[in-house]
Amino acid sequence: MKLVARKGLDEEEVTLLPEDAEDMVSACHFTLLAVEHRKLFTRCPSSPHHGLCITSQPQLNWHAYNLIVPGDVVHGHTLRKVVTDNEGTGNSRSERVHTALAIRVISTFFDPVIANLRVSGTVISENEYVAMGQHHTIEIEAHRSLTIVKPDGWDSVAKQALSQALSDDKNGALAAVVMQEGLANICLITQYRTVLKTRIESVIPKKRDTVSDQEAGMRSFYDKTLTSLRRAVDFTQSRPLLLASPGFVATDFKEYIAKQGRDKSDKILTAVAKQATVIHSNSGHVHSLNEVLKSPEVLAKMKDMQFAKEAIEIDRFFDLLKLDDGRAWYGSKAVEKAVGEGAVGTGGGVLLINNSLFRSQDLATRKQYVALVDKVKLDGGDARVLSSDHESGQRLKMMGDIAAILNYPMHDLDGDEEEETAPVARDRRDEEEDDGMLDSVI
Repeated sequence: MKLVARKGLDEEEVTLLPEDAEDMVSACHFTLLAVEHRKLFTRCPSSPHHGLCITSQPQLNWHAYNLIVPGDVVHGHTLRKVVTDNEGTGNSRSERVHTALAIRVISTFFDPVIANLRVSGTVISENEYVAMGQHHTIEIEAHRSLTIVKPDGWDSVAKQALSQALSDDKNGALAAVVMQEGLANICLITQYRTVLKTRIESVIPKKRDTVSDQEAGMRSFYDKTLTSLRRAVDFTQSRPLLLASPGFVATDFKEYIAKQGRDKSDKILTAVAKQATVIHSNSGHVHSLNEVLKSPEVLAKMKDMQFAKEAIEIDRFFDLLKLDDGRAWYGSKAVEKAVGEGAVGTGGGVLLINNSLFRSQDLATRKQYVALVDKVKLDGGDARVLSSDHESGQRLKMMGDIAAILNYPMHDLDGDEEEETAPVARDRRDEEEDDGMLDSVI
């Protein structure tokens, strides 16, 4: 495919785009990113089929994970274990050598705690260390360039993921502490995912002990929580903070932060306390974020963040599902029928689909879901691709990863066909359920 050069905002900067990519992302958008983020994302002019060059950073590995799917070609720096034989002694020795490889992707793995991305596949360009067809895993290192090539081109869902990567506000993430006496979960909530940064547990003396012992225990707990919060979240840039708990634990913790700011003349802590919003939750476990993110105070504060809009649509879907009036359907077969009939279009139609479905190893399956998104948009409906690692995506996962709100009622879409869907969401009450909700991220 021919690449055409276009001048960007900086006269020294030339953005290379496929000639038919006007609808993808504007040349100015790419140039803006190159200027603001020191070319973390750039067009790779030597790569055919819409190559995209990324300079790896922890906050970008998440977006790279969403962009790379089986069948893509990834070029990157890597380490390879090489075994050499000494013909004289018959001994062999192994060493790890630096090399550049191109692999055809089979699978990807993302660790949200350390923002580590691993891409596995088969080698398609041999060199002195690796033969064609051998299996290799590239571990994406910070500050190393990575090139993604999509032989089949960039479909509409990939373009949307790329646009989200370009517009992501890394400093706009919301910090949240969900807590109860002796337990605190510190989370960071971005537009696309929620990460459990750390968990604090302390033994608090019971009320039957002396009051001074209990107060000392709570002070120690608050001190540990505040220390962990400052270590886990960068508050040098202004960001909202949610404090959620049953009772007065969150309120007392906010007062503790404010007091520490006054006593230590710490402007950052003082600002954190002023920006903190206290919300009631049923417990200090992570799953309580579900109710917290739906509260009017949080929705008002985060009205411009995508996760708030997703939460509203998911709530609307479940409300309609309870009504059972034929406007809410879930499962791939029922949703495909509704979309095919034009029932997810102008007039309130919404498609809700998890991005995990676009990581299928079967190209035909991926294209099937992409076509579904395109059809809804063509019909004037709203197609929302949810992060399967976010709270809203976790709720949708329980319904088979795909659901739809119809603009007019339809009945018997499931017919007699069996749908393999997970059970409807049920209450979770302990940390085991937290971990289930947070397989990779929340």
